[in-house]
Amino acid sequence: MNKAELIDAMAEGAGLSKADAKKALDSFISATTSTLKGGGRVSLVGFGSFSVSERSARTGRNPQTGKEINIPAKNVVKFKAGAELSGSVN
Repeated sequence: MNKAELIDAMAEGAGLSKADAKKALDSFISATTSTLKGGGRVSLVGFGSFSVSERSARTGRNPQTGKEINIPAKNVVKFKAGAELSGSVN
């Protein structure tokens, strides 16, 4: 499912116009992004939680040449599925 399909599904499920569903989805994405940028966590009970963790610097290999390269540290977004979501998928 892509963003347009998600907007269509949200509009149909909530009885909204597609424009209102797009605004709602964009607002959710914006709020989630700003919270994660600030080092916070977003928890949606039953669905899951988004968090940020730090990946430390490490040494890797270029698969074509075999030469060692340094991979810098960075922050990564993690998602952990909630019990309801996991149960409904399985």
